[in-house]
Amino acid sequence: MTDTIVPAGASPGEIDAIIRQAMAAGTELYHLDRELLVSLAPDLIVSQDLCRVCALPSGDVEAAVAELGCGGSVHSYDPMTLPAVLDEMVALGRAAGATEDQLVRVDALRQRLDSVRRAVAGRPRPRVLLLEWIDPPFTAGHWIPDQIAVAGGEAVLAHPGGRSSATSWETVATSGAEVLLVAPCGFGIEAAEAQLRAVLERPELAQLPAVRNGRVHAIDGDSYVVRPGPRLVDGVEAMADLLHPGARRASR
Repeated sequence: MTDTIVPAGASPGEIDAIIRQAMAAGTELYHLDRELLVSLAPDLIVSQDLCRVCALPSGDVEAAVAELGCGGSVHSYDPMTLPAVLDEMVALGRAAGATEDQLVRVDALRQRLDSVRRAVAGRPRPRVLLLEWIDPPFTAGHWIPDQIAVAGGEAVLAHPGGRSSATSWETVATSGAEVLLVAPCGFGIEAAEAQLRAVLERPELAQLPAVRNGRVHAIDGDSYVVRPGPRLVDGVEAMADLLHPGARRASR
């Protein structure tokens, strides 16, 4: 349904430069295929206003639907915290016609989160710095600090319920982070591991406690961190296993 001005295969630094130039020039990052929209005649269109960098804004879709005379309704999916992600799943399910019996699947996700909380309860909470982007470094916002908290960590340089934001490597170096997670937005585990290696080459980070103690990890950012869906719970479980190895097994 949409296309982007960002070319496939661009590096994090190249993507950042393209986006900054486009936003400064007022250029749209995404384009909607209006003919395809009309031909599909959808009953329900799911969009978002969380991030203009990640997808077409919901308002642009609503304007296109009104202009084209499409009969479908537009549902904007915009959670900013982990509890809101679960609540928004229910709202989206209802918009799509799910029954209450089907919506109990969301309760199962809540139960998995509660299980992680119980497993890590009473354990020391390491200071965790998660990087959503590495060129420039971006620290975690939205629901990610909630994920870290449920997994038994203390998120540093984070923005709970807010936007992720750019920082400097000097700030990262002085954060006191005891665990460093690299979970680049839109990238899977192989790319995350490659970007983690690049991060570890930064001379500024040589004395960061996480680096000195070897507590640096790559996370599948695309699946486990940046998409506000059911796999965020998988991400919480993966983080808990990194922060507190064996804790979940011991609690079963």
